[in-house]
Amino acid sequence: MATNRGGTSRWADAEEDAAHEARLKQQKEEKKRQKAEKARRLEEERKAAELARQQQQAQAEAEEGNDDDRPNKRRRVTPEGGESAADGLAERQLLKLRSGGWRPCRPVGDYEKLNDIEEGTYGFVSRAREAGSGRIVALKKLKLDHADRNGFPVTALREIKVLRNCDHRNVVELLEIVSDQACKPPTVYLVLEFLEHDLRGILEDMTDAFLPSEVKQLMLQLTSGVSYLHENYILHRDLKTSNLLLSNKGQLKIADFGMARYVGDPSPKLTSLVVTLWYRAPELLLGAKEYGSAIDMWSVGCIFAEILDRTAIFKGKNEVDQISKVLEGVGLPTDDSWPAFRRLPNAAALKLPRRTGPAEDRIRPRFPDLTGAGCALLRDLLSLNPDSRPSAREALAHPYFAEKPRPKAEGLFPTFPSKANQEKRPRREEPNAPVRGEAVGFGEGDFAGLIPAGTYYTMNPTIQVGEAL
Repeated sequence: MATNRGGTSRWADAEEDAAHEARLKQQKEEKKRQKAEKARRLEEERKAAELARQQQQAQAEAEEGNDDDRPNKRRRVTPEGGESAADGLAERQLLKLRSGGWRPCRPVGDYEKLNDIEEGTYGFVSRAREAGSGRIVALKKLKLDHADRNGFPVTALREIKVLRNCDHRNVVELLEIVSDQACKPPTVYLVLEFLEHDLRGILEDMTDAFLPSEVKQLMLQLTSGVSYLHENYILHRDLKTSNLLLSNKGQLKIADFGMARYVGDPSPKLTSLVVTLWYRAPELLLGAKEYGSAIDMWSVGCIFAEILDRTAIFKGKNEVDQISKVLEGVGLPTDDSWPAFRRLPNAAALKLPRRTGPAEDRIRPRFPDLTGAGCALLRDLLSLNPDSRPSAREALAHPYFAEKPRPKAEGLFPTFPSKANQEKRPRREEPNAPVRGEAVGFGEGDFAGLIPAGTYYTMNPTIQVGEAL
């Protein structure tokens, strides 16, 4: 290659090369400057985000009442040896959720007791007025057995749990729980919404029966409330007219959940010592330990008949007398109508005729004014076979509620004088609900003469059933 004395190529264009090198150098410097500017902006954004996070954390701690003088503990952002970087990142991204926290019960002194209403199996009910708002409520003083090794009654715990989780217009509302700290140990009260009447008291004082449209409205509300309970896996296990409250505006609410409990599917083995005797399903009378919502539907059928007749349909004096009246009222079971009947624990103690006559409708003669659809619904509810009883949802869709007369509007219901603001109600002719730990004596029942001469029974106890609730 030919070169000049200065050592450069004679074909080289010195000016163009110098300009090209200058442009390259300028581009590199511009890229460095842009990169530095980007890094500076990212650092400023990171510092601003960190500052905002610290301010938010300090504000949250101040709202939670953390007003001591100790400095805030620094959050660890570097994972330790046993943690991965992903674990450390997940810890930094956790959100702190605020909760209401625990607080003591209000004293019962915040309520002024007006008068006693009634004593139930599991508590004393009184009418009271809240001092601050003047609201009228029902105070239920729980019966606590201090000798019970379990401490707080399990029936009260179940009632509180069920009522706190229920939200339905036909289920009584639990407003709060208060206590009397002056007693040792403290006495616990349930504060419930107040309704003026219970259905049993109205039926006893009525001179004329409810109109068909009023009966239909009461049954519609009762079945709606029971359907809500069953859809939420709750068995009431003590439905009766004295546990149904009625307001002066015609709204019915289910109350007294002392026997209620949650059940799954399939239902576990449970005690048969549930439900007040007059409303107890036949499978319970015969010692069934596995049962479901059908026992509540039998009680609904008994309540239906009682609203129509203004008296309980099966008023037995004891378990044997009760099953006698049930079989007399609805007929004897057969292998076709109730295949599982003879497998129940107490069925062997019953002496039934080997042959029975043709099936006989015993509902229509007793309720001649009830429509055909109403008789069909009552007959289904009082079916001896629990598998033949309709569910609450199926009962709501029954043609009885769609035929005329339609259910009367709640606002058009008649009003009745309230007894809740008077002296304590006299004790009624009604058996008490079963008590925890009781045993039932089930004697030998002879029903061979039930068709056609009637029923009789003997009281020679041969079977003991019943267990802890």
